[in-house]
Amino acid sequence: MTTLQSVPALGTHPASGSLPSRAETRDQLSRATYDLLVIGGGILGISTAWHAAQSGLRVALVDAGDFAGATSSASSKLLHGGLRYLQTGAVKLVAENHFERRAVSREVAPHLANPLTFYLPVYKGGPHGAAKLGAGVFAYSALSAFGDGVGHVISPAKAQRDVPELRTDNLKAVAVYGDDQMNDARMALMTVRAAADAGAVVLNHAAVTGLRFTRGRVTGADLKDSTDGTEFGVTARLVLNATGPWVDHLRKMEDPNAAPSIRLSKGAHLVLKRTRPWRAALATPIDKYRITFALPWEDMLLLGTTDEEYEGDPADVAVTEADTAQILDEAAFSIKDQQLSRDLITYSFAGLRVLPGGPGDTSKAKRETVVTEGRGGMLSVAGGKWTTFRHIGRTVMNKLAALPGHPLAEDMEPMNRLPRKLPLPGIANPNAVAHRLLVDGPAPGPRMAPDTARHLATHYGSLAFDIARLANEHPELAERVHPDAPEIWAQVAYARDHEWAETADDVLRRRTTLTIRGLATDDVREGVEKLLADRD
Repeated sequence: MTTLQSVPALGTHPASGSLPSRAETRDQLSRATYDLLVIGGGILGISTAWHAAQSGLRVALVDAGDFAGATSSASSKLLHGGLRYLQTGAVKLVAENHFERRAVSREVAPHLANPLTFYLPVYKGGPHGAAKLGAGVFAYSALSAFGDGVGHVISPAKAQRDVPELRTDNLKAVAVYGDDQMNDARMALMTVRAAADAGAVVLNHAAVTGLRFTRGRVTGADLKDSTDGTEFGVTARLVLNATGPWVDHLRKMEDPNAAPSIRLSKGAHLVLKRTRPWRAALATPIDKYRITFALPWEDMLLLGTTDEEYEGDPADVAVTEADTAQILDEAAFSIKDQQLSRDLITYSFAGLRVLPGGPGDTSKAKRETVVTEGRGGMLSVAGGKWTTFRHIGRTVMNKLAALPGHPLAEDMEPMNRLPRKLPLPGIANPNAVAHRLLVDGPAPGPRMAPDTARHLATHYGSLAFDIARLANEHPELAERVHPDAPEIWAQVAYARDHEWAETADDVLRRRTTLTIRGLATDDVREGVEKLLADRD
C-alpha cells in the first residue's frame, strides 16, 4: 500500500464545490425555519428531499447514520419491472415499474445503471413449465414496450456459453428477458448530491433525540451529532418521517399510543468471487412466487435473496448461518458446486423490506408505499421499491400539496410543472468518459489503468474527471487503495470533501467497493482513516 502524505481538504473556497464543515451545516440547520424536515436518509427520504427542493421548498435532510447506510444499500442492486408480479396479475404495476426503470437507466442516470440480460432456467419438475415462462417473459418485455428486446426461450447449450457455471442436468430450456442493474449506494449518494444542488441542507450521522412540538403539532426535531456529540435542533413547518424500518419508532415519539403501521421482511445476500466470466444473470424459480438471483455485479457474483418476517431490532439485522445455507442451497438449483464454495464468499449483507402491516406471507406481499399522518401532523412514508424511488418522491410531494389547509401548497411548484426526468449529477455516456480518462491521462506519468477508468466512469459519470484531476495534482492519490481493486486514493479524498464521508465504513462500504470485494484490510482501513482525519 502506498504511503500517503497528508492531503488537506481540497478546494476549500466555496466556488470549488467542496462541502461546508459539519459545524457550518449544523449552524445553518439551527438558525433557519425550514418548510420541510426529512428525517431518514434512505432512498425514500433522499428522493423526497430532492423533489421538495426542486419544487422551491426550504428543505433539511438528516439521518442517524450514513446516507443509504441501512436498507437502501442492502438491496439486490436491481432496477426492474418485477417479473414475479405478473403471477398476481399486477400488470399495471409492472408497466409502471418498467417506465421508471427505463427513465432512470436511460435518461436520469445512464452513468450509474447498466442493462443486464436475465436467464430464467426451466428444469424438469420445476414450479413452472417452459411454455408458461416463455409467455411470461414475452408479456414482461411487451410491458416494457420491447425496449430490452423480445422475451424469448433459448437452448441450454446457448445459455451455458454465457453462463459457464450454469447447471444443465435436467435443464429443459431457458427463458430470456432484460432488466437493469446499479450500485444502490452510489445511486443514492448521487441523489443526495442532486438534492443538495437543488438547495437542500443535508447532514448524516445526526440522530433524532426528540421531536419538537408547538401547540401539539410536530414542528421540528432535536438532534445529536454522533461524530462529536454536539446537540442541536431543526425547526420546520412540516416533518416527514422516512426512517424505513424505524418508522414506527419515530411515530411513537409523536404519539406513544401509535399502533404499529408496518412489518419487516429480511433479505440477505452473499457476495462471492467468480470462478469464470458471467455475461448474463440467473433468475431461478424456487416456488410459485419466489425467485433466487445470481447476478454478475462489480466483478463479483451476488446471490440472494431470502424473504422472511423479521421482528427484532432493525439495528441488529445480520446474515445468519441459516441465511447463508439457504442462499447457497437455493443457488445450487442452477449453479455448479465449484462456484458455490464458501471459500469464495467475500462479504454478506442483510436489509429489511418495509411492508404494510397485516397478515400473510411476506414473499407474496406487494411492495406498496404507505403515507400516513400522525396526530401531531407528522407525515410518515414507508415501503416501496428502489426502482420507483422518483415516483415515490413525487407521490409524497403530491400528498404535501393536498394536506388540509394546504400549508405548503402556496410555496411549492406543482409536480406536474417540474421536469419529469431531471438527470442526476455526472450524467454522461460511461463509455465516452472511460475513453477520455484513458486518452487524456497525466503527462508525464503513467496512464490510468483501464479497470480504474471504467470503474470511475460507471460510478461517477462525468464527475470522474474531477477525481482524475485530483490524482494528477497529488500523484500519491493516483495509487490504488488495494492492488486487487480498481479504486484509487483520490476517491477517498473526494468522498471526504464532496460526498459527506465521515467514517471508514462510509468510504469502504458505500462510496467504494472495497468492503464487498473483501479488501477492507486493516492497512486499507488505517489509510482511509488517516486521509479522513486530514480534512481540517
